[in-house]
Amino acid sequence: MVKQELVDRSPVRFFENATNGGLKSGEIGALTSKKGLGKTSVLVQIGLDKLFQDKHVVHISFNQNSDFSMTWYEDIFNEITKKKNINNATELKADTLKKRVILNFNQDSVTGEQIVNTLKALAAGGIATDCILIDGLDFSRVSADSIKTLKDYAIEAGIVLWFGVSTDAENLKDMLPENVATYVDAVIYLEQKPDAIEMKVLKLRDEKVEVSNLKLDSKTLLIAEK
Repeated sequence: MVKQELVDRSPVRFFENATNGGLKSGEIGALTSKKGLGKTSVLVQIGLDKLFQDKHVVHISFNQNSDFSMTWYEDIFNEITKKKNINNATELKADTLKKRVILNFNQDSVTGEQIVNTLKALAAGGIATDCILIDGLDFSRVSADSIKTLKDYAIEAGIVLWFGVSTDAENLKDMLPENVATYVDAVIYLEQKPDAIEMKVLKLRDEKVEVSNLKLDSKTLLIAEK
């Protein structure tokens, strides 16, 4: 019951409402912004939402060590649950996070094929993946073949894949090379405003993009409605 309540009241529900239900199985999304605006927080919220649903999450980081990523999960879990008066929060946290795997790679020395082979090895060992989160990707240094390989695997395995991408670009054309953009189903841009970090939907499949009413709470970095 506690997990279901956390799912029902998850900040990700706001996100799904603004993106026609969010990503579907086999789809790839990109969270983009300048550095330090909350991409990791959003990825972790997506990950925790899946974990609360007893799904398996693989979180891959290209620019941080495992301890840094684990701290994000601890902090966001605490923010989501602290007003819920959960008596066994420590036990719930341990039970929730046991289905999360954190991996660290160097983008300059790993390909999409190698990542897929790692995911297949995890699956062969009994760790099935429902959601993949890849933080710290630099699209200017990634090949279209690697993205295609990841896209093909997402379709084959029926999973959802989100990238966190740092960029100084402010429009879709400059964020994603054309040969990469064809494989990306959704692009969300985080933009610093005087009073908040706004979340803009720049691409959502071939659907018409509506003005988003999403932001990140300035204190908690949780997804919220404006």
